[in-house]
Amino acid sequence: MFVKNKIHLKIVCVLLAFLCIFCSVSYASDSVYVWSSESEPLNNTTSTTSANIVSNNATNEVSSNNNPNNTVTTSANITDLNLQCGGAVLIEMNSGNVLYDHNMHEQLRPASVTKVMTLLLIMEAIDSGRLSYTDKIPCSENASNMGGSQIWLDVREELTVDEMLKAICVVSANDCTMAMAEYLAGSEEGFVKQMNEKAKDLGMNDTTFKNCHGIDADGHVTSAYDIALMSRELLTKHPDITKYTTIWMDSLRDGKSELVNTNKLIRNYKGATGLKTGSTSVALFNLSASATRDDLSLIAVVMKAPSSAVRFSEAQKLLDYGFSNYEYKKLASKGDFVKEIAVNKGVESKVNTILETDSGILITKGQDKNIEQVIDMPEIVSSPILQNQILGSITYTLNGEEIGKVNIVAEKSIDKIGAFSMIEYVYTKWFSLFRI
Repeated sequence: MFVKNKIHLKIVCVLLAFLCIFCSVSYASDSVYVWSSESEPLNNTTSTTSANIVSNNATNEVSSNNNPNNTVTTSANITDLNLQCGGAVLIEMNSGNVLYDHNMHEQLRPASVTKVMTLLLIMEAIDSGRLSYTDKIPCSENASNMGGSQIWLDVREELTVDEMLKAICVVSANDCTMAMAEYLAGSEEGFVKQMNEKAKDLGMNDTTFKNCHGIDADGHVTSAYDIALMSRELLTKHPDITKYTTIWMDSLRDGKSELVNTNKLIRNYKGATGLKTGSTSVALFNLSASATRDDLSLIAVVMKAPSSAVRFSEAQKLLDYGFSNYEYKKLASKGDFVKEIAVNKGVESKVNTILETDSGILITKGQDKNIEQVIDMPEIVSSPILQNQILGSITYTLNGEEIGKVNIVAEKSIDKIGAFSMIEYVYTKWFSLFRI
C-alpha cells in the first residue's frame, strides 16, 4: 500500500510540475532589449578624440571591378621618402590599403619578380591537390638551356616540387621555373596564358606577361601596384610559401649545390617573410619585400632601382615608414564568447553567443583608444535556435564612422520544447529528486 501511494504521489507531482512550467512558459515575455551606444562596451573603449582611418587627408581610390577582392586603396603620401627608383608602393597585406605611392602604376619590366605569379600558380596547384610536394619534375632541353640565374638542371635528373620551389624562391632558378611551367601546363605558352588570366582576375591592369621567368622580352611589363597585388594573393592565400621565401642558406643534391637567398632583407630585416628579387640590364633592380611585426603585415615593392643596394635600402625605407606610422588593430576573433542569453520555450533555458568571424582594421598608431563598439542583441531569443544562427551584431566605430561589423551567432542548436520533451524533462528532474 505504501509503495502504491508513493507511485501515485510521484505521478501527481509530475503532472502538477508540468502544469506550472507550461503556464510559466506560455506567458514568458517576448520583449527584446537592444544594446545602445550608452551601454558599456566589451572593452570599455569610449574615447572620442578625432582621427582618420589609415591616414589624414587621404583620397580613396576604389579598384576596378576586375579585382575580386574589391580592395580600397589609399593614395596619399604624408611624407616624401625621396625614392630614387622608377616606381614603388607600400601596402598593408590584410586590407590591401596603399600606404605609400611612388609612380605605382608606371609600366616597367619586372625581371625575375615575374616569378611571384609563377609561384602563385604552383601553390594553387598544390593546395588544390593537383600537385604534391613529393612529385618528381623532369627537365626538358628547353629548361636546361634557359641561362641566367639557374642551378644547372640536367635533362637526366628529376627534382621534387619541394626542391624546385626551394631553388626558385632562394636563387631565382630560371631552369626550375621553366620545368615547373612545362609540367603544369604542357608548355611555357600554355602556362603564360594561365599567368595572364590570373593577372586579369586579380585586377592587374598594368600587366602583360610574355614568359614565366622574367628574362627581358618586348611587351613583358607590369607595375609596382600589380606586383603588390599578386604578392598579396600569394602570401594571404598560400602562406606556406614563406617556408621557402624565408630560407637564407640551404642546399640541394645532397649538399652539392649551395643556395644563398638573393633577398638580403631575409637576413638583415626584422620580421622579413620574403618575397622575390629581380634584375636585368634593362629592367635594372626590382624587389617585392614582405614583413610582419605585431600582427601588421606589409608589402613593399621597388622597381627600376639604379643598383641592388638602392632597391634594398628603399624597400627598407618603405617598410620602416609603415611600421613606424601604422598598426593593425584586431577587433574580433572568430569563436570569442560574447555573453549568455535566455531562450524562450527551449529545451535549454540559455544559449552562449559567440563571434562569427575575425575582424580587424588598419589605423594610424595611437588611434586604438578611439575605437568604440556597440552591441545589438536581444536579451531573450525564441526557440528553435540553430547552431551559428545570427542573433545580433557588434558594430565598431572610430569617431562615429563605422569601421567594422561582426555577426553574433549561437554556439549550438536548441530545440523548441514540446509536450513530450517537457514531460520527459520534468520526470527526469523529479526522478532525480526522489532518488536523493
